[in-house]
Amino acid sequence: MDLAQSLSRAHPMNEERAAAAMRADAPVLAPGHVWLAGAGPGDPGLLTLDALAGLSQADVVVHDALVDRRVLALAGPQARLEFAGKRGGRPSAEQGDISNRLIELARAGKRVLRLKGGDPCVFGRGGEEALALKAAGVPFRIIPGVTAGLAGLTAAAIPATLRGINRAIILAAGYGADADGVDWGALARTGQPIVLYMAMRNLAKIADALMRGGLPPNTPAAIVVSATMADERVVVSTLDRVAADAQEHQLGAPSIIVIGNIVKVRERLIDAVRMTESEAAR
Repeated sequence: MDLAQSLSRAHPMNEERAAAAMRADAPVLAPGHVWLAGAGPGDPGLLTLDALAGLSQADVVVHDALVDRRVLALAGPQARLEFAGKRGGRPSAEQGDISNRLIELARAGKRVLRLKGGDPCVFGRGGEEALALKAAGVPFRIIPGVTAGLAGLTAAAIPATLRGINRAIILAAGYGADADGVDWGALARTGQPIVLYMAMRNLAKIADALMRGGLPPNTPAAIVVSATMADERVVVSTLDRVAADAQEHQLGAPSIIVIGNIVKVRERLIDAVRMTESEAAR
């Protein structure tokens, strides 16, 4: 008898009863309240139970472009979906307008779920929206999510941390003015892996700044596109080649880029991952 069977016999609660128990313990999204929730990196399996509770109760789901349609399909029949996505280089909703819309909906007595890809407070403007709601006197709750900068690495068989390689990891935004406001040389001198969000357009400039800051040109790098999704792509490169490789492979958003020696572990892990998946498919 394996452990799962043993536990099943010791605790005979079946899946239906377990699901009912979880629903009973779920937090309540009240009228006039806003939840700022993370939808995870894409795969619906990485959605948290609290975010799922919000989807089932919300009158209005205000969602970003990176929220997978399968996640949105979990919304209750009463829910209205409102798109409020921001995409680099494309017409996008202004942040002030989004915050004002959340306030307007809450004041109309709606149960509002603001759903963002990843975690709402990791380069997701969740903090700004929370401050706007607080200033307007609107009750809100923040529901953490799984951020792509970490889950995307795991899904690509790149450990975010590994004893003997790194004792820290750096998350940095690489888009527009955000890229210009980062001291890339200082980050390079830490010698710790760097995970870049929204950095594809500035990748060549960032890579050059990191090399000028002291990172060797042959530092391993990888680009993970559509992390955790069925169409996920992973391109392994080096710091001096990563921008050219991104262009050559025509990689775009949504993507994360990781730079550091943790990337080298992927080669040792990927065969084991494939073997496990192959055995599971038999």
